[in-house]
Amino acid sequence: MKKKIIFVVGIVSLLLGIVGIFIPLLPTTPFLLLSAACFSRSSEKMYSWLMNHPWFGKYIREFQENKSIPLPTKVISVGMLWITIFLSVIFVTKSIHIRVLLITIAVLVSVHILR
Repeated sequence: MKKKIIFVVGIVSLLLGIVGIFIPLLPTTPFLLLSAACFSRSSEKMYSWLMNHPWFGKYIREFQENKSIPLPTKVISVGMLWITIFLSVIFVTKSIHIRVLLITIAVLVSVHILR
């Protein structure tokens, strides 16, 4: 039963990691790392698939080896973040408070990613 629960957590984490690729404020790396940890304890087949996946495996191995996100990934993440925030500030909200909040979030997330 424990392995099944860990496996489900791994699947949910993987799905959240995939969504995080497209949604700038949802972190991808922690979810992929959690998936790898869960699969290593619950499913050798899924762990092997994840670690050998052309995108996810490289991403996880890079983080495990260097304890950081690769620079091209950081640039894409920050770029997507700012595009999304900029479009939201211009087209979605009229409230100055929400605009300031969105820009503040973008600055803080950018600093976090780039560190």
